[in-house]
Amino acid sequence: MGQADWEQPEERGGQTIGERVRSLRRSAGLSQEELAAGRFSKEYVSQIERGKTRPTVETLDWLARRLETDREFLEYGISRADAEKIERAIVDAEHLLEAGRYDEALPAFRGLRDLAGPVVSPPLAMRLLRGEAWASVRSAELDAAMALLEEAAALAVTAGFTDVDRAEIVFQVGVVRYSESKIAEAIVLFDEALVLAEDSDLSSDRLRSDVFHWRARCHRRNRDWVAAQDDIERALELAEACADDRRAADALFQASLVAQREGRWVLARTYAERSRALFDALGDRATVARLLNNLAGLSHLLGDDDLAVALLEEAFGMFVDLDLDVDAGYVCSSLAAIQLDRGDSAAAMTSSQKALDLLGDRVDHLQEIGMAQLTLGRSHADQGELEEAEKWIAAADETFCRAGSMGHRSYAWMAQGDVESLRGSDAVAAGLYRRAALALRED
Repeated sequence: MGQADWEQPEERGGQTIGERVRSLRRSAGLSQEELAAGRFSKEYVSQIERGKTRPTVETLDWLARRLETDREFLEYGISRADAEKIERAIVDAEHLLEAGRYDEALPAFRGLRDLAGPVVSPPLAMRLLRGEAWASVRSAELDAAMALLEEAAALAVTAGFTDVDRAEIVFQVGVVRYSESKIAEAIVLFDEALVLAEDSDLSSDRLRSDVFHWRARCHRRNRDWVAAQDDIERALELAEACADDRRAADALFQASLVAQREGRWVLARTYAERSRALFDALGDRATVARLLNNLAGLSHLLGDDDLAVALLEEAFGMFVDLDLDVDAGYVCSSLAAIQLDRGDSAAAMTSSQKALDLLGDRVDHLQEIGMAQLTLGRSHADQGELEEAEKWIAAADETFCRAGSMGHRSYAWMAQGDVESLRGSDAVAAGLYRRAALALRED
């Protein structure tokens, strides 16, 4: 959609502004001279009706009063009352999105876009595009999200939008690229969004907090823990500056994940518990359950497997209640890893297969799919089923390759080395271990 489509609303909604003025004038039984009422010339009204002149906002307001309508109808072909109804419906859809109810949010946004058609005002059109794009990302419909964001980008360069609006779109495109495991491209986009937001005279603390949060995720994927921690601290600082508990809770969650990867498990647990308390106060049960999954992993690392399993069972029950299959799949994957570490390979096999069934083929969750495949392969190896183990470990390696994660591929190579060692192929095993070690050193 080009720039002119949004700079000239008189060309939208089937009728032009001039055609709507003419239609309403005739319905009211007024001549052009009577409509002008001495404020304008008859010729000026004629130029408006023929699309030769675009009236100012003040003129539209005056004409609307004369024609017993409102400016929004003259400008966009939709009344103020209808526009307000659409806006209330958008707010409801945005609440669904914020609550993580993506299976409801996506059809809600799509239905609103169909209902509003081309006559909705540019600000509302932008909210519809961005909201549907977010819901599409969260539903793994990444191509659909990009198509929506391309339309939003064309709209964002037109009159009435700011650098912060444009930064929002660039940021969302970065999230799509992250979800596609195009991490280097995502970082470039997040950098660009920060430049746009920081150069604007408008407040952008919430947006910048979001960008730092997502860029930290990229650094985590790249195993750059220092950069990740720096971005998380900045995200948290901005969230606290604007008293946004949700963003602060998100930042604390990310801080927990980074501290965990750095081996600072007690600190990671502290961050996770603080984040959980905030999300609990916000009534966000889905994210509370995700934090229970995280806390279970930390409990396992700290040697309390009974607590870890109890936390996972609680999280799984919450995800089932919320009908969040993918998240339930994460819990099953975590449980499988604990069961394997405890020597219960049969249970680990069952849990990892259930995780794969729940995760499906979601391209935005490749790392967790790979981890479940890897656990399944290692479980088969523990059972002495080496051919089946090799098949699943190879599948995990391929999944990690798609995710662009060399660190995770090294785990697959170590598992392959273990299989070769069980076969008595010590030289092959040593080569795989060496390959994994080099990858970790270079990653």
